[in-house]
Amino acid sequence: MSNRYILIAALAAILVGCGEPKLDGSTEEAMKASVEKVSAKLETAKRAEFQEAIQVVAFSEMNFGAVMKGEESPEKMAGKMYGALDGKTADEVIARASAIKAERAAREKAQALEEIAELEAKLIEADSAKAELAKFTVERSRFYLRDKQYSYRKEPIIELSVTNGTAHPISRAYFKGTIASPGRSVPWLSDTFNYSIAGGLEPGETAEWALAPNMFSDWGKVNAPADAVFTVEVVRIDGADEAALFDASGLSERQLERLAKLKEQYLVN
Repeated sequence: MSNRYILIAALAAILVGCGEPKLDGSTEEAMKASVEKVSAKLETAKRAEFQEAIQVVAFSEMNFGAVMKGEESPEKMAGKMYGALDGKTADEVIARASAIKAERAAREKAQALEEIAELEAKLIEADSAKAELAKFTVERSRFYLRDKQYSYRKEPIIELSVTNGTAHPISRAYFKGTIASPGRSVPWLSDTFNYSIAGGLEPGETAEWALAPNMFSDWGKVNAPADAVFTVEVVRIDGADEAALFDASGLSERQLERLAKLKEQYLVN
């Protein structure tokens, strides 16, 4: 071999030897040693970025659920973690971590947008249901506490007179009752209750009920003054098949807060 080729071969060997150090995922010891070697070549700021990127890439291969179910051994999972890092330079690890974060963010946004759509659909459904629920009218509502035989506690009673103005037979009705005094912004009690109608209530029929909520519930504990007024709102009615016909209950406070946070995070520019 001529001197010229010998020099070229030597130069190539030097260039390979001077390349960026890479991680070695062959064993746990090799990985630790290579991480230290790669880190030593980096500036302080990039070293911190590299260390974080290692965790992101490694954790992307972890599946604790599979390990807990016995579907995968810890050793096999560790091998996947090392394999995901094996042969990569610091820049390659950082780039892979960025890609993983971007993929994760895209999935989270897609899931959030789907949840937003579901929650908003419930709000729209609740608004449209109100028109039909208005046809199931509460003609009269009274609430009072009465003495109960052999009990030191008074028994709460809810009296209702209702008319089914819908075109459907109703098997159960759900209500929101509020006990409030004129001029007071905070009611004495606001709670829901429901009633399963024996034999149902056919279209056009009227019924009068005297319901007795659990005396140990909030209905049995309320202590409203004489000027308090009891009002009742129909929030849902079930058909003959006991499935909801119209439901205006909408979203809970927790769901409303969740919807606001999701929209602020993913829809506000």
